[in-house]
Amino acid sequence: MESQGHRAAAVLAGSCLSCILRAPRVGALQELQLEDAILENISWAAEDAQGNDTSEHPFFSLDYQHVQVPFEITLWIMLASLAKIGFHLYNKLPSVVPESCLLIFVGLIMGGIIYGLNDRSPPVMDSDIFFLYLLPPIVLDAGYFMPSRPFFENIGTILLYAVVGTIWNVFGIGFSLYGICQVKAFRLQDVSLLHNLLFGSLIAAVDPVAVLAVFEEIHVNEKLHILVFGESLLNDAVTVVLYKLFRSFCEMPTIKSMDVFAGVGKFFVVGLGGVLVGLSFGFTAAFTTRFTKDIRVIEPLFVFLYSYLSYLTAEMFHLSGIVAIISCAMGMKRYVEANISLKSHTTVKYFMKMWSSVSDTLIFIFLGVSTIGENHEWNWPYICFTVIFCLIWRALGVLVLTFFVNRFHVNTITSKDQFIIAYGGLRGAICFSLVFLLPDFHRKKLFIAATTVVILFTVFIQGMTIRPLVDLLAVKRKRESAPTVGEQIHIRFLDHLLAGIEDISGHWGQYYWKDKLEYFNSKYLQKILLREYDQPKSSIVLLYEKLERKHAMELAQAGQLGHGPAHPSFLSSDRTVITDQKLEDTLNPAVLDNIQEILARNLYRIRRTGPAYNRHTLPGDSEPAERAKEILILRHKSLLLELSGSDTCGSRKEKEDSCSVQGEATPQPKLCRSFTVGNTQKVREVKESRSKSVCAIPPTWGGTNEPSLEMHKHEGCSGSPGGV
Repeated sequence: MESQGHRAAAVLAGSCLSCILRAPRVGALQELQLEDAILENISWAAEDAQGNDTSEHPFFSLDYQHVQVPFEITLWIMLASLAKIGFHLYNKLPSVVPESCLLIFVGLIMGGIIYGLNDRSPPVMDSDIFFLYLLPPIVLDAGYFMPSRPFFENIGTILLYAVVGTIWNVFGIGFSLYGICQVKAFRLQDVSLLHNLLFGSLIAAVDPVAVLAVFEEIHVNEKLHILVFGESLLNDAVTVVLYKLFRSFCEMPTIKSMDVFAGVGKFFVVGLGGVLVGLSFGFTAAFTTRFTKDIRVIEPLFVFLYSYLSYLTAEMFHLSGIVAIISCAMGMKRYVEANISLKSHTTVKYFMKMWSSVSDTLIFIFLGVSTIGENHEWNWPYICFTVIFCLIWRALGVLVLTFFVNRFHVNTITSKDQFIIAYGGLRGAICFSLVFLLPDFHRKKLFIAATTVVILFTVFIQGMTIRPLVDLLAVKRKRESAPTVGEQIHIRFLDHLLAGIEDISGHWGQYYWKDKLEYFNSKYLQKILLREYDQPKSSIVLLYEKLERKHAMELAQAGQLGHGPAHPSFLSSDRTVITDQKLEDTLNPAVLDNIQEILARNLYRIRRTGPAYNRHTLPGDSEPAERAKEILILRHKSLLLELSGSDTCGSRKEKEDSCSVQGEATPQPKLCRSFTVGNTQKVREVKESRSKSVCAIPPTWGGTNEPSLEMHKHEGCSGSPGGV
């Protein structure tokens, strides 16, 4: 009893001391909280004292409440990981049933067990946990490893599907369900038009988590995958704006026209604001990694921190967090990978994949767990028509929008791809989380039940049948092998060629803007964001250096890398290794500059002497004769310089013969198409050197038909005033 008194006195003394020290800063409410804490401490001390009556030093104790939250989270992650291992032990099962379906099935079993043991509904996945902790890793992984070339080549089509297509589906589903509610037999007259539009705004959006889980397993072609997945990522801005707009309209007594215009303007603010927030954090991450040369360990940390900060900042300002984190990932990837080390890049890759896989698994398991419970209202006409309208309006939207896309695009979308796009509009955890955020009204449980059925139908029925349909329709699959060096060089060559064609024709297409952005990047951004930026190199040289480094790393990992370079191109004909000094001289910037100067001085020499091209001041109809004469003179001068050594006599004789034959025929000027017409031997000799151009030979001023040889010698048969 004496020990109990000492402990109680110590607790009271500590509590009173804390009250005294914090007295100037606490109010009445905080004083009450401190009093409650004192009483709890006293009761805890009394219970502890009673427990110590039996044993002063217990050998074993249990305090589950202390570790309940992290312990349960770890168990859920462990269960999800073991479930994925079990799915892949049987090889035929993942090829028939998508992994997302199996995870939802496991969640349904767990939810049924929890409901049977506790006789109450299992816990529902909290919306804040989903949007703030589970969704960002999946979107970050998708944006960081998204192929940028097909994404930006089809950005117009993706935006058309994401913006116009989503609005089409929202209003189509909303008005159709409102028409169903007017049927008296269904007893749904109390569901207003705004509530149906609100439900349509959350059920119409394609879910990126479900699309990524299904389409990565069937390996469709890159364009088809990027169209469906890009739409699911970028329709977040439309979904967020319409959801919040109709939710606020439901709470307003009257709706004014200004509220509608404000909602339209908010769409641009949410979408463009998310892009700006993401790019700002992405460039900041790239600039930060420029100074991590001596601290390589923390390089992966900046990639994750800046990406997550972009998402949280966008959500804080009620912008699109998904658009922000995608913009951040795609904006920083190019510069971050050039700054960080190879080990940091490997760490980023595998940790991002692991984090995304765990989040994806937890989402689908909790979808199954949350399905079991008493928070549903089963009105089967409304639920069945919801599924039907989702399929119909999705298919109509794809057909109508693709009709306009194919009229203005060279690379059209085939009818098979259109069917897969319409059939692949899967719903998932985003609409499931949004439906629980709806304000409380008498039909909320009906919307929850309809959303649950739509998710299960799209994931199970459409997700399981899309692979057989792809095989049946013989849809083009994804190319497994990486493009070769020759293919990459030809792709870049065609990019430059098409950019020049668009510039000349005055058409501002994707290649024109890509060329402008590349110029801006090489002139400004790389100098600021890259650590080892000295001077711009040729893309072919950069590709060659990248392949050499990759090959050297593979040899180093295999233990085959010696002191000399191991690439076959570094070996001479007698199998001797080129020294490092010679290799450095070959890649010396001074040598490359000298080569570039020689090529610039000698190539396109004739074109450089003419006037600069300007597409705004094209030459008129009267100029072609003068320009032809100018080009002809330059060609003959260059030809005479080349042939002045060995075949001076032969060329003079050919000019003599051709000009004399023309002079005897008529005193009028004639066109000589070749100096060797009718002589096969001379044709062969001239073809080996260089072909002659068309020239006009006027008659001599003295009235004779024989032209002057000296004039041909100096002017190349075209220097007289009468030449054209």
